[in-house]
Amino acid sequence: MVICIANTGYEVSLEPRKVYEVLRDPVAARHGQLRVIDESGEDYLYPQSHFAEIVLPKSIRKAVLAAG
Repeated sequence: MVICIANTGYEVSLEPRKVYEVLRDPVAARHGQLRVIDESGEDYLYPQSHFAEIVLPKSIRKAVLAAG
């Protein structure tokens, strides 16, 4: 999971301070991108610099994912 720390250029798709689910994408990561499920409910590539990784305890992570 990541938290959005900047949405410059993606104001419609990303909300600052919002937690997003990330899908593993090694190719995107090599290019400085993250595959994030955004406000549309679909996954898209965004610059890694727009996010900070957060580590949640397993029980909280499960609850957050279930609420989405």
